[in-house]
Amino acid sequence: MKNLKLIMIVVCSLVLNSSCNNNSKKNFMDKESKNSVYSNTDTNKIVLSNEDWKEKLSPEVYHIAREKGTEAPWSSKYEHSNEIGTYYCAVCGNALFESDTKFESGCGWPSFYKPISKSSVIYANDTTHGMKRTEVMCGRCGSHLGHVFNDGPAPTGLRYCINGVVLDFETAKEAEEKYNKGENKPGDFDAE
Repeated sequence: MKNLKLIMIVVCSLVLNSSCNNNSKKNFMDKESKNSVYSNTDTNKIVLSNEDWKEKLSPEVYHIAREKGTEAPWSSKYEHSNEIGTYYCAVCGNALFESDTKFESGCGWPSFYKPISKSSVIYANDTTHGMKRTEVMCGRCGSHLGHVFNDGPAPTGLRYCINGVVLDFETAKEAEEKYNKGENKPGDFDAE
């Protein structure tokens, strides 16, 4: 009986992981085709109605980002990723975390010990589900990303537990290639 339960858990995890990995590709394509506010260079705050967001985002990203959902643990393609680069908000393109702040926490979600900047994320008290937690949201669009806990590694002691569904990732190599092609060079950004 114990072995049957273990087999069922493994099968369910594999099905969820496969489903989430297939949807991740769809989310990226939807963002590219429908989300006109997505930008890795614009830092202006975005305020849209939930109806507008629903038109721009895939159902999976909308649920996590705008309805404060949570993806299944161990389902994110980013949880065990060791690539070097930058993690962005999948909703608006805001830079959130550098890969060198990512660590294996064993919690089931991608974890980081420090955001890119103080303004890249914002915080709110969260008392849902009978717990006291600190919610982490994108500093540009206000989308729900996950939560931060005081059990992370040095130097901050923090663990930003982030839903992978609301993350995009660009490798350092991709960023360098864009730069060399003349994309995103200093002076190309809009003046604030």
